[in-house]
Amino acid sequence: MMINFQVSSFSTYILNLLFLLVLFLPTTYGDCGCTDSGSTQSGNSTALKYKLGAIASILVASAVGVSIPLLGKKIKALKPENDFFFVIKAFAAGVILATGFIHVLPDAFSRLTSPCLNQNPWGNFPFTGFFAMLSSIGTLMVDAYATSYFNRMHLIKQAGADEEKEDEHEGHLHVHTHATHGHAHGSVIPSEGTELTRHRVIAQVLELGIIFHSVIIGVDLGANQNVSTIRPLLVALSFHQFFEGVGLGGCIAQAKFKSKSAAIMSLSFSLTTPLGIAIGIGVASTYKDNSPTALIIEGTFNALAAGILIYMALVDLLAADFMNPRLQKNVKIQLWSNISLLLGAGFMSLIAKWA
Repeated sequence: MMINFQVSSFSTYILNLLFLLVLFLPTTYGDCGCTDSGSTQSGNSTALKYKLGAIASILVASAVGVSIPLLGKKIKALKPENDFFFVIKAFAAGVILATGFIHVLPDAFSRLTSPCLNQNPWGNFPFTGFFAMLSSIGTLMVDAYATSYFNRMHLIKQAGADEEKEDEHEGHLHVHTHATHGHAHGSVIPSEGTELTRHRVIAQVLELGIIFHSVIIGVDLGANQNVSTIRPLLVALSFHQFFEGVGLGGCIAQAKFKSKSAAIMSLSFSLTTPLGIAIGIGVASTYKDNSPTALIIEGTFNALAAGILIYMALVDLLAADFMNPRLQKNVKIQLWSNISLLLGAGFMSLIAKWA
C-alpha cells in the first residue's frame, strides 16, 4: 500500500514538473538576437503532418519498448529470476548510459555554452558538469534515504507480524520451537524486502531522469519547422524511445510493482515525449530555442537528467548486476552480458548521428 501511494505521488510530482516547464515556455520568446536556424515558414503544413506522425510513432515505440520486459510474467526467458534477464538488463543499461553520455550531456553543454548567453556567468564556469555532478549526488542521497526509509517501514511491519506470531503460540507446548521457527523466517524476509525496495526506488528515480530529457526533446521537435530536420528525427527518436523504454521496463519488471502501478509508470513514460511535441507545436510560431531563457532552462534540465541517467546506469544497474554472485559464477552469462552492454551502448550511440 505504501509503495502504491509513493508511485501515485511520484507520477503527480512528474506532471507538476511538466506543467512548470510549460509555464516557463512563454518567457523564452525572442529574448536573444541570435539567428534562429531551425525555422522556415514555407513548409509549416508539411512539418505539422510529420509532427503528428511523430506523436503517433513515438507513442507506439515507447509503449512497445516499455511493455516488452513487463511480458516476463508470460515469457519464461524474460522473468527477472531467469539468468537471461541479466543479458536484457545489460543491454538496457548500455542504452541508458549512452543516452546520458552521448545524447543528453553534449546537448546540455551545447546549450549552456551557447554564444547567445552572457559570458558572465555562463562562460566563466562549467555549469553543465556542475549541474550533472549535483544531480548525481542528489540521486545518491535519494537512493540511500528512500531505501533506508522503506527498509525501516518493512522491519517495523515485520516486527509487528513476529509479535503476533509469538502471541498466537504463547500457550502452545512447543512455544520455543515455534518462536525460533518464526524468527528464522523473519531474518530471511527483510533481506528479500530490502532488495525489492531498492529495485522500486531505482525504477522511480530512473523514470524521473528519463522524463526530464524526454519532454525537452519533444518540445524541440514540436517547435521545429524544418521538414528536412524533422523527418530523420522522427525515425531516430522512435528508436531512441523504444530502447529507452526497454531499459525502464526492465527496471519496472524487476521491481515487481502491482499491475496498476506498473501501468501508471509505463503510461507516464509513453506520453511524455508526445506531450512535449504537442507543447512544441502549440508554441512553434513564437518559440525560439536559442533564446537565453530557453537555453538555460533546457540546458539545466538536460544536465540534471544526464547526471541521474549516468549514475543510475553505472551504479544501480551495471555495478549491482555485474557484481552479483549469480553473474560472477556463470562465465557464459557474464560474457553475453558484456556483449549485450556494448550492443546497447553502441546502438544508442549510433542513433545520435540523427538525433
